[in-house]
Amino acid sequence: MGEVRKLQKKLRQIENLEIKISLTPEEKVKVSKKAELRFRLAELLLQHSGPQQTQGIVGKEEDKMKRQVEEVTEQLVACRPALKIAREERRENERIDGSQTDGRGETHFPVSPSAEEQEDAEFKSRKQTWEKAKFRLRTLEGHSDIITCAVAVDNLVISGSRDTTVKVWHVPTATEQRNLGGHSGGVTCLSAPPRAPPPEYCRRLARVFDLADKERFVLSGSTDCCVRIWALSSSQCVKSIYTFNAVSSLCFIAEGEGFILTMPCISLDISGLQVWSWSSLENCQSENAHLDAVTTLQSQGPLLFSGSAEGCVCVWEVSDERTEPLRRLHVWGPEVTGCGGDDGRLILSPRGDRVFLSCGKASIRILNWRTGMMTRLTNHSSTAGVTDCVNQIPGLLIGSCFDITNGESTINLFSLPQSKYLVSLTSSDLPRILCFAAWLTASGDHRWVTGGRNLIVWEQLPGSFKKRGDVTVRRDSRLEDCLLESDRDSEDEQSEVDDDEDSIPQDASETEEPASSSWLRCVLQ
Repeated sequence: MGEVRKLQKKLRQIENLEIKISLTPEEKVKVSKKAELRFRLAELLLQHSGPQQTQGIVGKEEDKMKRQVEEVTEQLVACRPALKIAREERRENERIDGSQTDGRGETHFPVSPSAEEQEDAEFKSRKQTWEKAKFRLRTLEGHSDIITCAVAVDNLVISGSRDTTVKVWHVPTATEQRNLGGHSGGVTCLSAPPRAPPPEYCRRLARVFDLADKERFVLSGSTDCCVRIWALSSSQCVKSIYTFNAVSSLCFIAEGEGFILTMPCISLDISGLQVWSWSSLENCQSENAHLDAVTTLQSQGPLLFSGSAEGCVCVWEVSDERTEPLRRLHVWGPEVTGCGGDDGRLILSPRGDRVFLSCGKASIRILNWRTGMMTRLTNHSSTAGVTDCVNQIPGLLIGSCFDITNGESTINLFSLPQSKYLVSLTSSDLPRILCFAAWLTASGDHRWVTGGRNLIVWEQLPGSFKKRGDVTVRRDSRLEDCLLESDRDSEDEQSEVDDDEDSIPQDASETEEPASSSWLRCVLQ
């Protein structure tokens, strides 16, 4: 399998090269070999036709291999320990007659179901609902380069791209409403102040610029070292903040009168994490936070979570009662998170004491930010999967996955708070997903937007009506019960890391920087 890992490594490098803003002649030659490498990899995987080697298999052989995997999986499930079988039979009897039997054979009649039973019932109901879900995809045409970020505001989606523009889309009609031009560098991040009442901080800012009290704002950060505040109704840039560094991430925190937090692409100087007052739009604090490009900032109430390319996660508390509103609570390095290196961007999504992390690996990391305890949630059945995005909507954890061997892009859904696998969603020719936004319609249906090479709207469909090209809902049994309590990488993941030195193409420059990292370092300028 050494040659397989080398081919997978080359394909991973090529996929990351394509994210760059421009390619050298040598890089273009490497990219042109992607189809040839994938064909060769498919041939090798056919030769190693075991049930664990299904990536890249095409046509009838693919269906055959999938059936073999499903049969082996069913056999493994059938070989359950006797104790587990007895426990399940006892639970089935309890479901039928409402009784409970202890280890001595004595029967008890419960007054109400336990919390565990309620969670199981809720999970089964949610799984059945999602197994019947249907989505239709629509592409929003307008950007001329990779879409790097997207946020949802009511029925609008605001997207930022490396083409230097911020665009506002009316999702129900899939039309571009406004083009917010003004940045001179690639747009790297967006943030929208929440609408939770009372949005007094938004009303105050609207009055300063003689705008309506109900005005909605969106913030954009760019490699041109500017953060711009846009009024959506008028498409007006009401304020531009010069940060002295290319901005890689930003976040709005609705604490007190509100704060804007920004991070530069590289924070080795004294600037670091910048805190700006929403009311005065003046800098009120600078903190040295990370040793590498900060790729994600997310808030949870008065807490701020930051993650960087070297795999470090910091937890901060924001309060308007201090002269310096930002105070660091915890910091966890790559030796704890298992992220960093050349795998890709670190993206995080907090929930209570847990932070879900995606960092270009096949699994989603789950960090308990209070204790440093790590677990891993399998997001792909092999190390050929790349997790680019992790996000949450009520009751659901969403992870995007890209298979470097066959170019298939998938969205995996997990039930919260259990982190149990529900279903996978995919569609033909779905590009690699680099950003994600989601919300619910007035009727309670899901509406999502994914960005990457294309900006795509996912519209949940009622009933059973379906057209060719609609999203396929399937379940991958290999992702079930894959919440690993160990913070160590699996043997397969570790073996791929060990092979990295050998799998680098001989014609690659020793000083060549992986494209995902170069994108983080904002060579988009």
